[in-house]
Amino acid sequence: MTTAPLADRLSAPSGPLFFPVTAYGPDGQVDLDVYRAHVRRGVEAGAAAVFACCGTGEFHALTPEEFESCVRAAVEATQGRVPVVAGAGYGTALAVHYARLAAAAGADGLLAMPPYLVVAGPDGLLRHYREIAAATALPVIVYQRDNAVFTPETVVALARTEGIIGFKDGLGDLDLMQRIVSAVRLDGPDGFLYFNGLPTAEQTQLAYGGIGIDLYSSAVFCFAPEIALAFFRAAATGDRDTAHRLLDGFYKPFVELRAQGRGYAVSLVKAGVRLRGLDVGEVRPPLHEPAEDHVKQLARLIERGHGLLAEHP
Repeated sequence: MTTAPLADRLSAPSGPLFFPVTAYGPDGQVDLDVYRAHVRRGVEAGAAAVFACCGTGEFHALTPEEFESCVRAAVEATQGRVPVVAGAGYGTALAVHYARLAAAAGADGLLAMPPYLVVAGPDGLLRHYREIAAATALPVIVYQRDNAVFTPETVVALARTEGIIGFKDGLGDLDLMQRIVSAVRLDGPDGFLYFNGLPTAEQTQLAYGGIGIDLYSSAVFCFAPEIALAFFRAAATGDRDTAHRLLDGFYKPFVELRAQGRGYAVSLVKAGVRLRGLDVGEVRPPLHEPAEDHVKQLARLIERGHGLLAEHP
């Protein structure tokens, strides 16, 4: 666990936010040694934080025991150099249980994912996330996506809740996000954090940056940290030429490839990690592996991305 407050550590990141995949061995069981190596590589490559066992990390596929072991392994691998934020989700009782497991494992914070299956109204969502925040001393980031969609008024109430420090958007409705940002700015606390949490967030990050949302998750960092870092620095410094070159030459075709299969936001990323020489295993069902031709296309795309960096270092 790091000593500085999580909000302070995340508010001005030194690099991309890293969402590692979860490593499985040939027997399909979690491989903690490979997972630690994956986390260490990310930190050494310049990650500003590790978000363990979240969407890219197949939170949905892990038992509570595996979850706690992976979070603990991530904490061990980072050695306090960067904060570790752990996923938590499902119904309220299970989300609280995962939150407590994360706290016991030494995490610095929680990414609270949508509740399972139900489509709840504002009052129910507010109660759900407040119970997660009250369960531990860990600061909480609320994740908007799928069946958890919030009104600006509800986000203001969340922002006023002790322990809730941020809001991650995986919906992609910029009009709604602008209204949320405005509402919290007018009626909420100072310093509330916002994250772009769309798959391959770099593809939309220039637009999110335009409404003041500078933090974003980077799945590409898992398998092409050099490319992700170059984009991060370009976006942070206003270098639109570099950002546009990477968007046009790498991110756009990657997103188009990702759209070729359901679940590719995870399985294609995991294939990319394997292509870079770390055998993190396959995804667990109900996800499936990418088609062989798609993996070959990904290999060529990674090579093209590095070529773009070599042309314009």
